[in-house]
Amino acid sequence: MGFKMGIVGLPNVGKSTLFNALTRTAAAQAANFPFCTIEPNVGEVAVPDARLDQLAAIAASKSIIPTRMTFVDIAGLVKGASKGEGLGNQFLANIREVDAIAHVLRCFEDGDVTHVEGRVDPVADAETIDTELMLADLESIEKRRAGLVRKIKGSDKEAVQQDRLLAMAQEAIEGGNPARVVEVDEDDARAWRMLQLLTTKPVLYVCNVGEAEASEGNAFSAAVAEMAAAQGNSHVIISAQIEEEISQLEAEEAEMFLEEMGLKEAGLDRLIRAGYELLHLETYFTVGPKEARAWTIKSGTSAPKAAGVIHGDFEKGFIRAETIAFDDFVALGGEGPAKEAGKMRAEGKSYVVKDGDVLHFLFNT
Repeated sequence: MGFKMGIVGLPNVGKSTLFNALTRTAAAQAANFPFCTIEPNVGEVAVPDARLDQLAAIAASKSIIPTRMTFVDIAGLVKGASKGEGLGNQFLANIREVDAIAHVLRCFEDGDVTHVEGRVDPVADAETIDTELMLADLESIEKRRAGLVRKIKGSDKEAVQQDRLLAMAQEAIEGGNPARVVEVDEDDARAWRMLQLLTTKPVLYVCNVGEAEASEGNAFSAAVAEMAAAQGNSHVIISAQIEEEISQLEAEEAEMFLEEMGLKEAGLDRLIRAGYELLHLETYFTVGPKEARAWTIKSGTSAPKAAGVIHGDFEKGFIRAETIAFDDFVALGGEGPAKEAGKMRAEGKSYVVKDGDVLHFLFNT
């Protein structure tokens, strides 16, 4: 399991340039006019994790299989999208299909690149899209609640629950807040997710700055950071231009280029890490002579559920998990030495997998 992140933003903020760089393709045409991206482009990238390479080297694994992250480049929204302006509802539907939203904001000055509103103001841009998503949710909520009336009169428990949750979301949105501010009980969590409201999606603000500002940001990105903190959201500073240049270089050249620019790592690494934190994701590993592989799970996942990420039969027939902490595996030089040192543990169904665990599952077929 990886996760799917939708790249959204107003036209000409650098979405498609960033998408091209992140996926190392030219699938999304980057052009200086609105709506150059008509259909959502989808690209997968390997999630960089130095730990996987270390494990593979120790186990002499023949192949290395990282976990993957999917980016969806969703065409530019404009004011009025909730009413069908621009390419409106088509984009809103695409957003429903992603796990999180990477909201790209223009934080650079460039007279050669047209801004759809004729000015550079990333906070106002964020508010424009937030408003459109809230309006779209509000319209959806009103229609859905009207459609539930008959079922509620018939004492349909599921309909009553849906209506109650929709009412909570409606109250939040009418108060000027996205639906994600609503706190739901554990008993309602699944039904809440099934509502698929746009404004329940976690948001990561991506500040697209010029090359010279990539390491420290600028006044625009500082304003976004302040806004994100006030909302309880996160942000990351990236130069789409730099990412595009890096994507065309070999690994060694890219490393030298980053050093010259005063950057410790590529924006892709920072974006993925921020995305993992946003969605509370972790990684565990399976390691052997055949392959070293990374698997993505939600924080708090039990051992049987983690096994099910590999195959459903692993979860159904789960017996136990043999686990070694990453640090122990590396420090002691592999599975054999870790086992001899008493660092391999047998864990049952109640074990909660930890980030970096090296796991081997035993199960009944």
